[in-house]
Parts: sequence; structure tokens; C-alpha cells
Amino acid sequence: MTNKLPRIAAAFWVMKISATTLGETAGDLLSMTLKVGYAASSVILLSAFALSLALQLGSKRYVPALYWTVILTTSTAGTTMSDYMDRTLGLGYATGAAILVTCLLCIFAAWRFSVGTLSVTAVTTRKAEVFYWTAILFSNTLGTALGDFLADSSGLGFAGGALLIGSLLALVLAATFLTKLSRVALFWVAFVLTRPFGATLGDVLTKSREQGGLALGTMGSSAVLAAVLIVLVVLEVRAQRAET
Repeated sequence: MTNKLPRIAAAFWVMKISATTLGETAGDLLSMTLKVGYAASSVILLSAFALSLALQLGSKRYVPALYWTVILTTSTAGTTMSDYMDRTLGLGYATGAAILVTCLLCIFAAWRFSVGTLSVTAVTTRKAEVFYWTAILFSNTLGTALGDFLADSSGLGFAGGALLIGSLLALVLAATFLTKLSRVALFWVAFVLTRPFGATLGDVLTKSREQGGLALGTMGSSAVLAAVLIVLVVLEVRAQRAET
């Protein structure tokens, strides 16, 4: 099987942040604004994730629109799953995050033991691809819990949480260029951190001005972010065609 993942460049991270932020706002739109509820929303969005993942696994090559649809569905599903754990089950952000960290580390350990590497450039077998998407689903769910913890329970607020995560991402970027730390480890640290960055950024966009947000609402924010992601995917498709 050929590698069906995008190249890891600046455009990848811009699209990842856009998709995960949209996942936050769209998940909240369904569960809270439309009052579907966390449990029902999780079932709906996990079903959407399963369908998009089945199409991705059945694909023979990298299809930008399909790949980023799966990323988006993991983000929306992760948002409602995290909210269900933290709020409906009453576990709280800290406990929920601790459980998800443990799950993610177990997935990484099983992946490393089974395949031999966590490098995304080595995702060339069905087994590695399934591990990859499982890790992404749990990392996005974890990122939601971390983002909500920073925004609601840490005292930093929405903007402060986004600034903290943005600073950590900047440190990871600096370490990539200035140190000899494992690029695979740095990739996954950055991948996990972009989710809480998206969660806090989503809160900045949707929450009221009294809460420290921009008051765009879940619907307005989702529409803007969807437009941005669509434009980026179109540009990715054009670049892919130009190369062939």
C-alpha cells in the first residue's frame, strides 16, 4: 500500500488547525446550539467518522478532500466525546484528560510494538493506517479536554489558553529546527497540541464578549472556518494536480 497521507509542511499545520477549530465549533453547534445533546451528538459524529474512515481506508491514494474530511470528523467526534466524559459523566476536565492521555499512550505503545515506528512516512500498511487514525481520534478528544480545562478551569481564559498552547507550539517548532530531538516525537507533540489550540481558538470565536470571546457564535464561526478549510483543500488539490 502506498502512503495516503499529505506531506508535513506549513500548509499541513494551517489546515490541521483550521480543521480542528472547525471540529470544535461544529461539535458545539450540534450538541449545544441545536440541543442534540452530548451522547446523541457523539453517536452521530462517530458514525460520520466511521463512514469517512471506511472511505479513506478503501482509497488507493491520497485524496485531499477525503483525508481532511476524516480529520474533521475526528475533531467533531472528539469534541462531543470529551464533553460527554467531562460533563455528562461528571468526570471533569482533569480526570477526563488523564484517562485520554493513558489511552493515547497505550495506542502509541501498541503501534510502536506492532509496526516498529510511529513515523507517518511509514504508514504504508493497513495495520499502520488503522493505528494512525485511532491515535488521531484519541488525540483530538484529548485536545478538546485540555483546551476546555485551560479555558474554563485554569484561570487563563480563552485567549490566555490559546496563547499558552501557541507558545508551546512555537517551542516545538524551534526544537524541530534547532535541536536533534526525534522528529517523530515532535510531530506527535505538535499534533496533539494543535487540538487544544483549536479548542481554545474556537472558544475565542464563539463565546460572548463578556466571556472574553468574539461573539461569532457556533454557526457563524463554523461557516467561516468551513470556508477557509474548503479554500485550503482546493489549493491542495490544485498543487497535487500540478505535480502530476
